Amino acid sequence: MPRGDSYQLQGQQGGIVLSGADSATGKFRWIQAIEDSVLLTDTGETAGNLVDIINLDGKTLPSGVGIGGEFTKVEISSGLVIAYYA
Repeated sequence: MPRGDSYQLQGQQGGIVLSGADSATGKFRWIQAIEDSVLLTDTGETAGNLVDIINLDGKTLPSGVGIGGEFTKVEISSGLVIAYYA
């Protein structure tokens, strides 16, 4: 029997496309950059989140690169990403 987290990592929970200066709140498992995208501080506002730990505020997530974790908000100032629901 498949595990629920396996479906999440495959993107089978769906996702939302963010472009330009955009944000979304919810429970997200994976952020995939379609174009070079700049992440903002609010991305992964949960304490101890990977994005906050390694301080990606204002950093560019290159096209084709994805990051996983537990995100409650995804915010970009430019670019195009898909945020996959947990």
